[in-house]
Amino acid sequence: MPASNDFQSDIMNLLFGNTAIANIGSAAGLQPSSSAGSFYIALHTANPGASGKQNTNEAAYTGYARVAVSRAISGSWTVSGTSPTTISNTGAVTFPACTGGSETETYFSIGYQSSGATKILASGALTSSLAVSNGITPSFAAGQLTCTVD
Repeated sequence: MPASNDFQSDIMNLLFGNTAIANIGSAAGLQPSSSAGSFYIALHTANPGASGKQNTNEAAYTGYARVAVSRAISGSWTVSGTSPTTISNTGAVTFPACTGGSETETYFSIGYQSSGATKILASGALTSSLAVSNGITPSFAAGQLTCTVD
């Protein structure tokens, strides 16, 4: 049985906005973390897939590193709609400049560690592929990293 549309939105707000879901267990509900922390955005050269990890098809250009984005609705993420619920970045996300190598990025993912085989919480295709080579600094304006949860 799938979760209701409203509950999907509530869960995404808890994950990405560190916002409580009221009235589950008690009136205070499922509580946010005492420290919101960050999620890490990764770039991928191909779809990491539903069974992939953040290091599946992960970018590997020289200088690449995942980018930390705080778990906060204000200034970091927008969670909107139901069926599907859409998650988008609200601020620019800029990766380190390429200092060597060449590849094309086509997907991004959101996880909770700065490196390694981290579970993917959400992912999506880039609105257009991005060719990265020496001197290119991958950067995405607000709203360019969008994924949906059904």
